[in-house]
Amino acid sequence: MTEEHLQELRAAPRTVISVDAMGGDRGPAAVVAGIALSAAKNPDIRFILHGQRDELEKLVARRKPLRGRVEIRHADGVVTMDAKPSHVMRHGQDTSMWSAIDSVRHGEATVAVSCGNTGALMLLSIMRLRKLPGVNRPAIACLWPSRNPGGFNVMLDVGADVRADERDLLQYALMGTSYARNGLGLDRPRVGLLNVGTEENKGRAELKAAHDLIEAAAEQANYSFVGFVEGGDIPSSKVDVIVTDGFTGNVALKTGEGTAKLLGDFMREAFTATPLSKVAALLAYTSLRRLKKRMDPRRANGGVFLGLNGTVVKSHGSSDATGVSAAVKLAFELAQSGFTERLAARVAASNATGPDALRELAGGRKG
Repeated sequence: MTEEHLQELRAAPRTVISVDAMGGDRGPAAVVAGIALSAAKNPDIRFILHGQRDELEKLVARRKPLRGRVEIRHADGVVTMDAKPSHVMRHGQDTSMWSAIDSVRHGEATVAVSCGNTGALMLLSIMRLRKLPGVNRPAIACLWPSRNPGGFNVMLDVGADVRADERDLLQYALMGTSYARNGLGLDRPRVGLLNVGTEENKGRAELKAAHDLIEAAAEQANYSFVGFVEGGDIPSSKVDVIVTDGFTGNVALKTGEGTAKLLGDFMREAFTATPLSKVAALLAYTSLRRLKKRMDPRRANGGVFLGLNGTVVKSHGSSDATGVSAAVKLAFELAQSGFTERLAARVAASNATGPDALRELAGGRKG
């Protein structure tokens, strides 16, 4: 690719997504296939692809939708799934993951996407992009299939940090609200705080304190607080944003993924057990395909790192082309909405109000 061509590529109107091509279990072939699917559907998207140049050039050349829309940045190193985040932070400057995040840091791309090691990606994102002023703990937000009209709820945190006090949970509520507005198009999202019961006297002390803070901030932050919600409410139409700590959220997420796979396996076994059940499967083929699509975790692929000076989307490590394309689609939509700037403004507004003022307001309401 000549320097003249690169200049033309950079000057063209576009939304640029920075992609770590080497992360993930399926390797760069799945990543390139995924961004090609996205490019075919969306003419306004461009990519900076990070990884080993010789391999990527061959893969990109086979994908017609990517012609003239990809800039390859060479990086020798690869962050493996078993790499220790601290080691990557000290020695990972030559990796594709580091390079992908730095493209966002330097303003060359709006969002970074990676299928790589979650812990390393979060630590690198925090260290290279830095936290927004006033954010104590960044969070990972995921889309959860639900009965809501849009088909999804937002849940955070699902693994960025296993600890969270009441002020962190309040910030999660504010960041989750911003994500729901920009990612799901909801004007006034409904926020729920995950607990072991819906009664106000249940739960740990920090959950009760967070309940009061989130309730007090609702009017000013323009969301509706539905109070405590339980695990069964996560996929319901009762709530749009579910707030929890990273330990609980990650357990819920992995349990949900495992349950969905188990149900799929059970259905497959049931419809192939006997000749009669195979006939029944043929008769129900259209409905089963619709159900399979609805349950497909690839449709909700992409956890968003919130609370940073830049947006990072974490695609599942085992993502195929469909999963990578879904993560890129989410990244593009967030970039188009100006999500990073809007989130920064929301966090700044909450800092201006201050947690102490919100606590006093919450105390007044309870009294």
